[in-house]
Amino acid sequence: MNAVIELLQRHRSIRKFKPVPLTSQQIEAIVSSAQMASTSSNVQAYSLIAIRDAATRSRLAELAGNQAYVADCGLFIVFCADLHRLEEAASRHEESFHTNTESLLVATVDAALAAQNAAVAAESLGLGICYIGGIRSEAEKVSSLLKLPKLVYPVFGMCIGTPDQQPSHRPRLPQDGLLHWDAYEEEAMQAGIDRYDRTMHEYYKERTQGKTLTTWSRGIADKYKKPVRAHMKSFLEARGFKLE
Repeated sequence: MNAVIELLQRHRSIRKFKPVPLTSQQIEAIVSSAQMASTSSNVQAYSLIAIRDAATRSRLAELAGNQAYVADCGLFIVFCADLHRLEEAASRHEESFHTNTESLLVATVDAALAAQNAAVAAESLGLGICYIGGIRSEAEKVSSLLKLPKLVYPVFGMCIGTPDQQPSHRPRLPQDGLLHWDAYEEEAMQAGIDRYDRTMHEYYKERTQGKTLTTWSRGIADKYKKPVRAHMKSFLEARGFKLE
């Protein structure tokens, strides 16, 4: 173990923050760290929208499903997949610019890698973070609010700030249920679900003083029994992304 691994393994999502804004030095350090994340072929196909305006923060909190901590945290950043900047760069050399499913994946992965670097940097400064995928539930309204051009879409937001809670760690899947050697091991995966269901049943039972008796697989079944954010395909196509 070392300090970096210990920091990573202490991660918890923070949903209650003290009313303390981030300093310019903290923001610079977090963004600089985000920029040093791996990026496919150095395309850097992402942009960050840091939200300072209180009214905009409140509106984003509402659009994200009335998650108050979007408005209350020290800083809220929207991580966007951005092919618009790449199109502009290519146009300076009078070249045609083609997009497809792969370029959309590259931009989304680039944004996610940058965000995780930002998260680790923030936590190393004693801050807490929480990813907000809920902004995709109203992706068109979020895009309009933030004046995002074509070929840019909001992947998720991130609350960053001084924690005002100490939530417990949520257990993760057992390693031997998700780490496969040389090929996908179906039996190990199935056994991993069984063990994790038992673990999460006890976790929920203790966390809720016996009020919630459920399992991880039950939650997955409930979440995916109908399409999740089925509007995203048409939304992305309307923003110029080609899913081909």
